[in-house]
Amino acid sequence: MAKNSIGLIELTSIAAGFEVCDVMLKTADVDLLLSRSICSGKYMVMVRGDVAAVQASVSAGISGGKFSVIDSFVIPNLHEAVFPAISGTSKVESLEALGILESFSVAALIEGADAAVKAANVQLLEIRLAMALGGKAFVTLTGNVAAVQSAIDAGAQVVGRKGMLVNKVVIPSPRPELLNETI
Repeated sequence: MAKNSIGLIELTSIAAGFEVCDVMLKTADVDLLLSRSICSGKYMVMVRGDVAAVQASVSAGISGGKFSVIDSFVIPNLHEAVFPAISGTSKVESLEALGILESFSVAALIEGADAAVKAANVQLLEIRLAMALGGKAFVTLTGNVAAVQSAIDAGAQVVGRKGMLVNKVVIPSPRPELLNETI
């Protein structure tokens, strides 16, 4: 089975985060991608595996996390550009248009970034997750103006459905110095 699905649970409690992580790993055959505290005293757990395993793992984690769960997701068939953007290893020579999507939650932002890169011919630059951001998250991406606008709109729609949209911006001709801030 392909391990191209991911799941994430974002929690208000660090202690509950450890407990939820343990439950998730014991429930199904998934790989742990991230398990860490994030800004504002929150905790996130991200797993990868086949769709059924990730769904079972996240479901068990949500049940175990009870009142501590802020947000969660399961993304079957995650776009391959998301992982390099999370790890900050995406590289570009120059910026075309620059799109920025900002969310109150890590989970909603990753879902939005996946929707954005699937919606249009854009390149994800970086997905920044909650560290030194007061618990918020954002994604930056580049491409031609029309593609960036389409991608940002698609991502904002996903994030907005969860009530987590902070802002969305498209800069048609960004100054080259902005490339230093985005990656």
